[in-house]
Amino acid sequence: MWPQSTFFMALPHVGPIVGWLFAQQHMPTWYKTLKKPPWWPSNKFFLIVWTIIYSTMGYASYLVWKDLGGGFDRSLALPLGLYATQLVLNWIILLLFFGTHNLGLTLCHLLLLYGLVLGMALSWQSINGLAVLLLLPYLAWLTLTTSLAYHLWMDDSSSEPHLSSQSQFQPLGEKID
Repeated sequence: MWPQSTFFMALPHVGPIVGWLFAQQHMPTWYKTLKKPPWWPSNKFFLIVWTIIYSTMGYASYLVWKDLGGGFDRSLALPLGLYATQLVLNWIILLLFFGTHNLGLTLCHLLLLYGLVLGMALSWQSINGLAVLLLLPYLAWLTLTTSLAYHLWMDDSSSEPHLSSQSQFQPLGEKID
């Protein structure tokens, strides 16, 4: 079953590769201007940790898939449906963070992702205990990244674009002073 396990382990890496290609354009400019907390990990550390997490979460999903009989049975709908949903949300985070520069939206997105991964782990508990244990580093890392996003949002909120009174929508025919 090594071809299947290899597929499951490789699949989570697809989104970050696309996200990284997009983020490369924005890292030298906006990212460097952020007020990061002193305990902010290096970019290399982010890369190493996410690579490990994507591989372990992929292997965990393989264990669940295998224990439920493989294939595309109805019993896979909830556990692997939650997995697929959180995976897509995970992939979107780089595009959201570097594309919109909206730190509050990024924080909300991470909180939603965290809840989804927690729900996924709970749904996997009765299927494969090892798969759930393999998700614990992911949950720990999401805790850290959510904390980082919170600090960015709090420290850089003044740099986010806000609507001024002159840029608000005005009814037709009224003059803006």
